[in-house]
Amino acid sequence: MPNVSLLKSLARKDGATVKVFIEGTPVDVPSDMSVAAALLFVGVTACRTTPVTGSDRAPFCMMGVCFDCLVEIDGVPNRQGCMTPVREGMQVRRMNGARSVA
Repeated sequence: MPNVSLLKSLARKDGATVKVFIEGTPVDVPSDMSVAAALLFVGVTACRTTPVTGSDRAPFCMMGVCFDCLVEIDGVPNRQGCMTPVREGMQVRRMNGARSVA
């Protein structure tokens, strides 16, 4: 995925990155980002759709309050991307519509 985002990572001395898979596509992101920040960093602007209208939703508050950043992480739905740090090999998928809470 090309970085078409307006967000840029601050310069880091160590330059550490991790490889995560977004919708199955491998991307390298700075290792100190949250999942929501990594999605925005690589240009993914919508992380889920609403159950009622199907409208795209994107990370909004970036502090765990609004729940607009819900994604599926390693097969577990309803994870807050803004509150979850990236890690090597993580599998991230968009959530489309309603998911069960179980």
